[in-house]
Amino acid sequence: MTTAPDRVTFREVFGVAEFRAMWFGELLSIAGDQLARVALSVLVYANTGSATLTGLTYALTFFPSLLGGIFLTGFADRFPRRTVMVTVDLMRAVLILCVAIPGLPFWALCVLVGCVSLLNPPFKASQLALLPQVLEGDRFVVGMGIRSMTVQSAQLLGFAGGGALLLAMDARLALVLDAGTFVLSALFLRFGLKYRPAAASGEKRKPFLSSLSAGGKVAFATSALRSLMVFTWLAGLMPVYEGIAAPYVASSGGGSEMIGFLLAADPVGSVIFTFIYTRWVPAGIRPKLIGPMTALAAVPLLLCFLQPGPVVSVILFVISGGFGTIALLQATASLTVAVPDESRAQTMGLSNTGLTTTMGVSPLIGGIIADHVSAQTTVGIFGLAGLLITIPLAIAWQRSVSRQAEEGSAKEATRAEHA
Repeated sequence: MTTAPDRVTFREVFGVAEFRAMWFGELLSIAGDQLARVALSVLVYANTGSATLTGLTYALTFFPSLLGGIFLTGFADRFPRRTVMVTVDLMRAVLILCVAIPGLPFWALCVLVGCVSLLNPPFKASQLALLPQVLEGDRFVVGMGIRSMTVQSAQLLGFAGGGALLLAMDARLALVLDAGTFVLSALFLRFGLKYRPAAASGEKRKPFLSSLSAGGKVAFATSALRSLMVFTWLAGLMPVYEGIAAPYVASSGGGSEMIGFLLAADPVGSVIFTFIYTRWVPAGIRPKLIGPMTALAAVPLLLCFLQPGPVVSVILFVISGGFGTIALLQATASLTVAVPDESRAQTMGLSNTGLTTTMGVSPLIGGIIADHVSAQTTVGIFGLAGLLITIPLAIAWQRSVSRQAEEGSAKEATRAEHA
């Protein structure tokens, strides 16, 4: 099967030098991060012998990013985004090197790991806000798809490879390697990206405290933007099965080896569906598919009410994860290009913070429910909740798309009359 001549290809996107620099930098950082998470778990457990403290350290690689998403992403609007990304990479490299110091007190390690997590949102917000300038038109959506496949693949390889590498090297050496990936990422970005001035400069630059709420005001200014924002948050609701993987496998009659397959289902589905979506779905109809794709991510979860076995469950989760990923991909892309550049990073920071919060809260609620009903039924309940939320959201978004199409047709007709 070949692509239509008017569709953007992966080769065309990789032909953009600035995108290659961003892609290589992100690939290095993700692989290093996954290796570091495994290394931290090994290091903390070896030093403390406590599963609780090991879990706390792992949580610190995620939780502080919620605060960073609220309070720090605005810096990506107030300062040049290339500068923000390079600065964050170098700061994370120094922090990780400090974590690798032998004899470090546990509280100091927690502070350092938390600071690394805190810095992740401004980097990602800078990246998302800059990408539409690097990749124009449909190249942007295809580039987002490439990023999504890269992230999912690198996470799988990072965890698997991290465990294998730690059999042959010291955990602290693995942390030093992670710091090195941040330095290399900074070099790729500094010399691979063009300098662009800050988006919010001059009269557009608001006081810091005012800018914190600017992203929220912009994101909820219209029905279309509100729908897109909630779509991105909703994507964190559906993969609840990842957070309750062990009880789910036990409840479905599978062995412990099935836990790995269940956790791999979402990434595998994401890579397959993203490739198909960006390769062969026409650009003109993609925004219209956000609602249907979100609904299709929920439907396979409803079948969990039938108490499927582990193999069938993995297949269902591959399908659900695939549709969920491309729905999130398109909702994020549409939201990114719809908001003004001077508040884009703050808005995308809010989007990612909401998504991260949903992904963190869902397993907690799912675990509580699974203590009273089967894990399969719990996943079915989340699928039903996702579908019920999606239906009115999809209707509102479809109306917005239709309205925008009518307004665009009216403007074209007006231009034709005056031509």
